[in-house]
Amino acid sequence: QVQLVESGGGLVQAGGSLRLSCAASGRTFSRNAMGWFRLRQTPGKKREFVATISWSGGSTYYADSVKGRFTVSRDNAKNTVYLQMNSLKPEDTAVYYCAARSAYDSDPSQYDYLYDYWGQGTQVTVSS
Repeated sequence: QVQLVESGGGLVQAGGSLRLSCAASGRTFSRNAMGWFRLRQTPGKKREFVATISWSGGSTYYADSVKGRFTVSRDNAKNTVYLQMNSLKPEDTAVYYCAARSAYDSDPSQYDYLYDYWGQGTQVTVSS
């Protein structure tokens, strides 16, 4: 059974930092693109793209809203992806999800419908 388990969320003051981890089990994702998305607790809001990384880690892409503040990375030996979040703002408050594409050598993508596996999410709350 494939599982993605996020951790590292919590409550932080504006300007602070958090590091999210996403540990995969059940299969290896060392040849798969992975991504981070978030869902803010605002009525009508949809899950939004945050960051994505190629299987090698050589290519990364970010939403404009987080560019320069967030960094996505991965450790294929540990089957784990990370999201380092710095200079956090109250508008970063959301449930953060990691996701993995099932196809080997898949391209990193900002489109959530291309991802086949999802974690349960971890809450990040940034206070002002």
